[in-house]
Amino acid sequence: MHISSQFRHMASEEKHMGQGSLPGRSVLPFVLALVPIAFWLAFHSNYGYFRDELYYIACSNHLALGYVDQPPLSIALLAVVRFFAGDSLLSIRFLPALACAGTVLTAGAMARQFGGSHFAQGLAAFSVIAAHSQLGNVRSFSMNPFDVLFWSLALYVVLGILKGEPEKRWLLFGLIVGAGLLNKYSMGFLCIGLTCGLALSPARRHLLRLPFWGGVLIASLIFLPHVIWELQNGLPTLEFMRNATQNKNVPLSAWEFILGQFRDLNYVNAPLWVLGLYGFFFGRAWKAYRAFGWMYLIVLAIMIGSHAKVYYLNPIYPLLLAGGAVYLEALFQGRSWTFVKVAYPAALAALMLFALPLTVPVLDVTSLIEFERRTGLLPHAEERTSVGVLPQFYADEFGWEEFAHQVGDIYNTLSQEDRSKCVIFVRNYGEAGAIDFFGNAYGLPKAICPHNSYWYWGPGEKTGDVAIILGWSRDLNENLADLRRRWASVELVGTTHCEYCMPYESGRMLFLCRTMNTSFQKLWPDERVLI
Repeated sequence: MHISSQFRHMASEEKHMGQGSLPGRSVLPFVLALVPIAFWLAFHSNYGYFRDELYYIACSNHLALGYVDQPPLSIALLAVVRFFAGDSLLSIRFLPALACAGTVLTAGAMARQFGGSHFAQGLAAFSVIAAHSQLGNVRSFSMNPFDVLFWSLALYVVLGILKGEPEKRWLLFGLIVGAGLLNKYSMGFLCIGLTCGLALSPARRHLLRLPFWGGVLIASLIFLPHVIWELQNGLPTLEFMRNATQNKNVPLSAWEFILGQFRDLNYVNAPLWVLGLYGFFFGRAWKAYRAFGWMYLIVLAIMIGSHAKVYYLNPIYPLLLAGGAVYLEALFQGRSWTFVKVAYPAALAALMLFALPLTVPVLDVTSLIEFERRTGLLPHAEERTSVGVLPQFYADEFGWEEFAHQVGDIYNTLSQEDRSKCVIFVRNYGEAGAIDFFGNAYGLPKAICPHNSYWYWGPGEKTGDVAIILGWSRDLNENLADLRRRWASVELVGTTHCEYCMPYESGRMLFLCRTMNTSFQKLWPDERVLI
């Protein structure tokens, strides 16, 4: 059967479905949604707390309407989890696993909306699990798994509207987008891309309807408190984003960014999401969905132009994978395609399982390093820092408790009087988060740190007359010259060492400083580092 005739057949099916009939809901997505939960249960504690998790925990102790590097929703969710279930790795990584499971279900539901059979719904759900960057969201607590879920839910609502469901569902879309913006700013890319996509497609009529603008109003009102926080605090997030783009993120060419999409989504997934994109533009029965095709290209262009990290585009793919699963099914409509139904998911699963050690921590660290050596899948940097034997997303789970223990040993050599005056000053939020989280076991005071939201939390009340300082340089003389400008006595008391952590966290010098000629309170306004 010719492809065009296949889609004419699909068009008649869609007309029928638009009158209220949909393919039966498959049980497969519900079964597959248990996979992220299973990985969370089995492997949540194989390594340790991720750098950002320690920072998020610290943020959840300072609840606010915003933070330098994120809106407040994910932090509020973490605070709720910690209140009811504690802050073990099992507890704090539950919601990311649940969000990933929700995305799997939503992908299956989108395939059903597109008119897919039980097989297409199951394939859409499985393609999300098989995508390395999607399943990898269960590794640690962050905004990212919730971001993917919010995008998926919002696009599921839009899909229904474009199929002919009541336009008042734009209000629900606005509710989801508002919550998504409170979780991560990248939801704004969806809004820009979708608005432009609607304008460039036959669905542009929605831009002139009150329900659409009602959704815009709802999203804006939900996001407004955070905007007010930004204005009250001098728009720190804009400075943070600018500095991160210019000085931290590795600048990728357009080609490198696009190749990264194929790599991170699982190369075998490529036919699905490419078919989905093709169908949005050229599927005759899918003319109503042209907006999705334009949306993808516009968001892709924005992210390439802004030097975004490869994974920032992740949230858009459940929609494309769902559409691709249904399009693939349409290509074989009227033919026997049992072999494809078996061979394609098998190939998808094979590559997923092959790369699983770099997706979820299923191996102990020595076995992982050996796996990297044997396969040649060596770590690469996404930020302008060197990597060690582990990729950054694993390396940043090592060394934190040992660091707090080392600082604790130094702190506990001090007299009671000196401990009552002592300040612990570190350079980034990972180090500060480690002191704050693990330091209780050693009686440590909370760290002070000029990095991101820690700067906003201030230097505390102690002047710094006695201070344990993590030097900024790896050169002893440079550190001594820097610190002796402020303290009469500067003594090297330790050097950090961690075998598997990020290289820049090992070999750092710790100093005990006494008799400060100023105070941290006076210095603090000039110490701010937002990146």
